[in-house]
Amino acid sequence: MRPSKHHVRGTRGLLGVLLTALAALAALLTVAPAAQADTTICEQYGSTTIQNRYVVQNNRWGTSDTQCISVTDSGFRVTQADGSVPTNGAPKSYPSVFNGCHYTNCSPGTNLPARLGTISSAPTSISYTYVSNAVYDAAYDIWLDPTPRTDGVSRTEIMVWFNKVGPVQPVGSQVGTATVAGRQWQVWSGNNGSNDVLSFVAPSAITSWSFDVMDFVRQAVSRGLAQDSWYLTSVQAGFEPWQNGAGLAVNSFSSTVNTGSGGPGGSTACKVAYATNVWPGGFTADVTVSNTGTSPVNGWKLAFTLPSGQQISSAWGATVTPSSGAVTASALAHNAQIAPGGQVSFGFQGSYGGTFAKPAGFSLNGTACTTA
Repeated sequence: MRPSKHHVRGTRGLLGVLLTALAALAALLTVAPAAQADTTICEQYGSTTIQNRYVVQNNRWGTSDTQCISVTDSGFRVTQADGSVPTNGAPKSYPSVFNGCHYTNCSPGTNLPARLGTISSAPTSISYTYVSNAVYDAAYDIWLDPTPRTDGVSRTEIMVWFNKVGPVQPVGSQVGTATVAGRQWQVWSGNNGSNDVLSFVAPSAITSWSFDVMDFVRQAVSRGLAQDSWYLTSVQAGFEPWQNGAGLAVNSFSSTVNTGSGGPGGSTACKVAYATNVWPGGFTADVTVSNTGTSPVNGWKLAFTLPSGQQISSAWGATVTPSSGAVTASALAHNAQIAPGGQVSFGFQGSYGGTFAKPAGFSLNGTACTTA
C-alpha cells in the first residue's frame, strides 16, 4: 500500500519546512494494516459468517477426535481431521457452508425457510477441492420440512453427491437413475432413523457446477417425499468424511432463493389428465395439464415417475427426459406459459413389460397436481 500523502498549505519559512519534513516522516512511518488472517475453527459446533450472507460450520458430530477448518471469505478448508469411523455407518462430521437455518443458527439476511410453492428458482454454485488420501463424500444438502422450522432435523434431506472416495454409499438402496438439471445420476432412497434421505450420486467427480436447487426439489415432490406446501429450510455444501479429510475445501459457494408468483413453482394449482392407448408391449399417452390457479405458469415442468418396465421412445409437445423412471416433461418455446384457467398438452409413445399401469402422481413446478 502506498503511504498517505499529506499536504501542508499556507505555511512559510523555517516552520513550514519543519512541518513539511515531519509530515513526510509520518508518511514514511505509516504502516499498512496487516491482511486479515483466515479464521480457524476447531470447536465441535463452532461457526462463523462470511460475506455477511452465509454460515460456515465445523459440525463435528460423529467423533471426539479433533477437526479444524480454516475459513476464508469465500469458503473453507479442512486443516485437521483426526481419527476415523467405520465406513458402514454414519460419517464423523459435516463441515459445510450454508444459506438458511441449521439448529436455530440462521445465515444473515436469509429468506429461508420459504414455502416451496412460492419459490420461482433457487440458483446456486459450488466449487470443491478434493484429496485422495481420505474416505469421504462431497455433498450438497437440501433440507425440506412440512413446517417453517429453524431448529432440529427437517423431514426430508436431499443429498447431491458431487464426489465420493472409498467404500461409502448413501442411506438406503439404489432405486434407479435419473437425469436432473442436465446430468445423469444414480438415485438412492432410504431413511436414517431421523429423516427420509433422497440421494443423487454423480457417476464421476464434479469439481464445480451451477444449478437450480428446485430441479432436485421437484424430484422429491414427484417421489412423494415432499409437497408444495412444505418449506425449504436450508441449502448446504460440504463434506462427510469417514477417514482423514485434511485438505478438502469449498473454494466458493453462492445461494439465492427467488420467491414470488408467476414463475416456475410460484402460486401454482394444477390438474392433469392422462389418457392412454395401450396394446401388447406398447402404448401412447396424451397428457393435458390445466392451470387451475390464479397466476400464469411460466416455463412449466411436469414431473412424474413411470412405473417399472416402461420406456419412452418418442415425445411431442414437450421435452421428456430421461426415458424411464422419474421423468420430467419440460415446455417448448411455443407453449411455455399456461394462463390461469388455460391448459397445455403433450404426449409420448413407449413400451412396457408385464402389466401396464399409469403414474401414481404428477407435480407441476414442484406443486402436486390433482388428476382428472
